[in-house]
Amino acid sequence: MLWTALLLPPSASQTPSSNLPGPDALAAVAVWALQFTPRVAVSEDAVLMEVGASTRLFGGKRALRDRVVAQAKELGVAQVAWATTALGAHALARCGIENGFKKPLGVMLDALPMACLSAVRPHATTLAQAGCRTLGDVRALPRGGLSRRFDKQLLQALDRAYGHAPEVHAWEALPDTFHARLELPFRVEHAPALLQGARRLLVQMCGWLAARHAGVTAFTLRWWHDAMRAKDAGEGGSLSVGTADPSRDVEHLCRLLAEHLAKVALLAPAGDLALTADQVHDQAGSTAALLPGLPGLQDAARDVESLHLVLERMAARLGPEAVRRCVTREDHRQEWMGHWQPAAVPPPRKLPGSTSLPQPTWVLPEPLKLAVRKHRPVYQGELQLLAGPQCVEAGWWDRDDATDEGRLVVRDYWLAESRHAGLLWIFQARLDDGTAWFLHGVFG
Repeated sequence: MLWTALLLPPSASQTPSSNLPGPDALAAVAVWALQFTPRVAVSEDAVLMEVGASTRLFGGKRALRDRVVAQAKELGVAQVAWATTALGAHALARCGIENGFKKPLGVMLDALPMACLSAVRPHATTLAQAGCRTLGDVRALPRGGLSRRFDKQLLQALDRAYGHAPEVHAWEALPDTFHARLELPFRVEHAPALLQGARRLLVQMCGWLAARHAGVTAFTLRWWHDAMRAKDAGEGGSLSVGTADPSRDVEHLCRLLAEHLAKVALLAPAGDLALTADQVHDQAGSTAALLPGLPGLQDAARDVESLHLVLERMAARLGPEAVRRCVTREDHRQEWMGHWQPAAVPPPRKLPGSTSLPQPTWVLPEPLKLAVRKHRPVYQGELQLLAGPQCVEAGWWDRDDATDEGRLVVRDYWLAESRHAGLLWIFQARLDDGTAWFLHGVFG
């Protein structure tokens, strides 16, 4: 088994005699830890998690260790330790030792001071008078004498720490919603500086999302002003941030939040933050690892994702209407088949093909009327009709708001070939004086 202990420092709000972190801090780290394993428990001043079955999922022990240590530090974790037992890892963390695999666990625990196990602390004075200084000294005492002279918790703790007895834990449950609050260590006067505390909340939220295999499309950051504020400043403010697609990427969400905070002016210094996940959607994990022999496909997928994230950040900085992308909509008329919409708006679902004929790569702004020779259309030479017709008759319901003219389209489209211009998209339309041919698009 592989246990990890995440030791938290004492909370300033707790009484000095307790020397324990606050329950909110422990709960926040426990929720974040659930992304790595469902076997997470809270024990006094630490969060314990059994990750033996998760190492392969996260790319091996080294990759898992690096990820846990990096993110745990952002959450205020003072020490991380690894061992084959939960209580052993907890004891090592209290002594500032991370790697419990350098030597046999029994050898490492024997050298630790007695205070590293909570069950030994009440009897530390008596044991010290008997000449004990380390856990190894306590273990060397006769078990019969220990069981008669001290409570049973002492021997049970020793057996569990050394792996001689099973450990029992109350596992943490994942909450259905995410809401976290943080008291800032200092008062913040400028909104961009709120990102330092907000990042810690975002790390917690992304851990919660990963445990749910979900992503967020909208979240809200709230702040409360200091008590010594002007009357017209109000109690605080809030900022809602949306994404086009579900995301649990900490770096992307931080950059997106930073762009929005750059436009906010605080009316008074802020001292507390809260983060809420407003819209949560299921999000499948990455499948890049399933294609180790096809790096080209992985690179293409990363490029598409990177472009999407860049567009979102540009829209946050320049405004939602300043960055647009072209999308197709369900319309048979070539002129109105595509339209531009804000990049932050989710694209519509992929539409089914309306015809078996291919559609042109480029469409002319206005159809170009073609000459006709011997009843055949001409464009850089006589055109040869390859496929068609695709009959389009639509738009009887649509009118131009500016001119109040109807947009009815009655056309027969053909795929044609020109000896010099290549493949063309042309149509035949009925006019008042007969029929005519028009060039509407080309195939690149």
